[in-house]
Amino acid sequence: MARTTSRRVSINLPHMAHGAPIPMGAKVGNTVYSSGIGGSNAEGKMPSEPDEQAKQMFENIRQFMEQAGGSVEDIVHVRILMKDRGQRESINKPWLEMFPDEHSRPARHALETNLGGQFLFQAEVVAVLGG
Repeated sequence: MARTTSRRVSINLPHMAHGAPIPMGAKVGNTVYSSGIGGSNAEGKMPSEPDEQAKQMFENIRQFMEQAGGSVEDIVHVRILMKDRGQRESINKPWLEMFPDEHSRPARHALETNLGGQFLFQAEVVAVLGG
């Protein structure tokens, strides 16, 4: 995590670089917002199988939250973007693993959209650290 003189701090994951001057997320105080988090693995490769890509995306969310100084327990909202709503079950499996308690899950909104390249899914998270 790079420090600046601003109250805002950029958050990055090495294998999730955008190839543009855009961080993976930003933190101000105890509030964290992510950019689009996809399913590429540590080698920068994107699994082609929906279940594997979704599983890796949720692992990247976990790593992003750790890099931000928190955990997935701090997430209050997740927006899921997907190429095909018919692949929703691929998202639900790792979702239920990450958030097994039905009384303590973040809000979630899923949208079907035209994602570029090999992306089948992307997630955006909002979190409040230590909340």
